[in-house]
Amino acid sequence: MTRWWSRLRPDNFTLALLATVALASVLPMTGAAAHGLDRFTDLAIAALFFLHGARLPRESIVAGMLHWRLHLVILACTFVLFPLLGLAFRPLAGWALTPDLYVGVLFLCALPSTVQSSIAFTSMAGGNIPAAVCAASLSSILGVFLTPLLMGVLAGSQGGMADPLHAVGAIMLQLLVPFVAGHLLRPWIAHWVERQRALLRYTDQGTVLLVVYGAFGESVVEGLWHKTPVGALLAAAGVAVVLLAIAMPGITWLARRLGFSREDEIPIVFCGSKKSLATGVPIAKVLFAGGSLGAIVLPIMIYHQLQLIVCAVVAQRYARRKPETGTR
Repeated sequence: MTRWWSRLRPDNFTLALLATVALASVLPMTGAAAHGLDRFTDLAIAALFFLHGARLPRESIVAGMLHWRLHLVILACTFVLFPLLGLAFRPLAGWALTPDLYVGVLFLCALPSTVQSSIAFTSMAGGNIPAAVCAASLSSILGVFLTPLLMGVLAGSQGGMADPLHAVGAIMLQLLVPFVAGHLLRPWIAHWVERQRALLRYTDQGTVLLVVYGAFGESVVEGLWHKTPVGALLAAAGVAVVLLAIAMPGITWLARRLGFSREDEIPIVFCGSKKSLATGVPIAKVLFAGGSLGAIVLPIMIYHQLQLIVCAVVAQRYARRKPETGTR
């Protein structure tokens, strides 16, 4: 029982997310204070992606890019399979799910993979770490372009979404330009970034919490909790469970069907099934109008916790199996 509770217990970051949502629900910022927080959050997001660029080793990019088949499979799972699954839930829109929550489900399905946790779980499971670094980073970079374009196709103008092409330009300016700048400066700042890795992890999480607080605060002022019944929240959680229950076994089956080795199967499973809260929340901030933003990011927040629990269990199962036995 203790072991199962340790797996199901929310991590500290998830508890912080819940506390942030509660704080924004009770004490949302308005007026000039909200505008100042919004500007500060923009700077924090730019700094976050600058540091992501500085962390990414050039050698890992070169080594990982050799596995082009692996990357194609991961990108197809991330940007083709998931959007198709999201469309399958359309009958729930306006019935079990509010319109904004359904847009949030589509947004979840259009997001890129995570970077840090995909690499961490691949390492824990004994998989191909350089391929995971490259695949997760490539997914994150392409998400700057593909997520707004996919949302333009999937959702149109629902949720107060900005013009996709205009959003791509805004997201590039806020996320991609700092990322490239950080990577170009890596020869001079890489050692400092590595020494500060533990501190920078809290910087990552703090930036997400800032965006979540601002998003939910603005949405609460616009009547988020009055427009979102409990039944719709439970339905959003159910959709997240079903998505993960389909994606992970399906991607595992596909990797084996295509003949990938165990070491390559592992990053395909983790990078292909995970969705990035850290990238998704800043993209949502640019892509959607403030009044609907809180409901739209709820599905990715739920999926975030689910994927951490399930991936931890799956990584431990991979780690317990000996590669030399030839079993998976």
